[in-house]
Amino acid sequence: MIVAVLALILLLALATLPQLWVRAVMSRHSGDRPDFPGTGGQFARHLLDQMNLREVRVEETDIGDHYDPEAKVVRLTPNNFAGRSLTAVTVAAHEVGHAMQDATNYPPLVARTRLAKTGAVVERVGAFVMVAAPIMAVVIKHPAGMLFQMAAGLALLAYTVLIHVTTLPVEFDASFKRALPVLRAGQYIPERDMPAARGILRAAALTYVAGALVSLINIARWMRVLRF
Repeated sequence: MIVAVLALILLLALATLPQLWVRAVMSRHSGDRPDFPGTGGQFARHLLDQMNLREVRVEETDIGDHYDPEAKVVRLTPNNFAGRSLTAVTVAAHEVGHAMQDATNYPPLVARTRLAKTGAVVERVGAFVMVAAPIMAVVIKHPAGMLFQMAAGLALLAYTVLIHVTTLPVEFDASFKRALPVLRAGQYIPERDMPAARGILRAAALTYVAGALVSLINIARWMRVLRF
């Protein structure tokens, strides 16, 4: 009992700390930079045009910075879309990195996109199966049925972890093999800002580590509830 509680607390800490670190890094470099020629949104548009990706749009969003490979849209949060900061410019470069991956049919991005299409549905089905497990056990009056239901539910919930694991190489590639070389080659930011830019790009990539850990916590919570 105590071990299980401590393990859950550890998982919660591991999920929370990366999120707090990411926010701290982004906030630290979000101050206005009058020496920058444009906003994050304008910079994203400039990079896309430079790479002949004019069909990719740039939009403002409230649901987190991301690139939508189906709609062909780079979406930036208000601070990064309209902001003239190191964070805004660097995050814009990271999301354009995903557009670059899409343009070259980067296999991990293709795989992540396919998994993400069904991820939300799979997680909901997994949760439903696990909730229904005790009821099914009563109906069929055999413990094997409940074990099957719980195993199926856990497998379905684990699918979300697979999505995040697939996402990690996509994010690191966008940050360090796409965005960083573009920032350096184009001399878009002063050399003195490059270490901070690397930190922002690392934070952008590791955002998904927290997501994977949250998925693990969700699975652990269901295992504890059902005493699996």
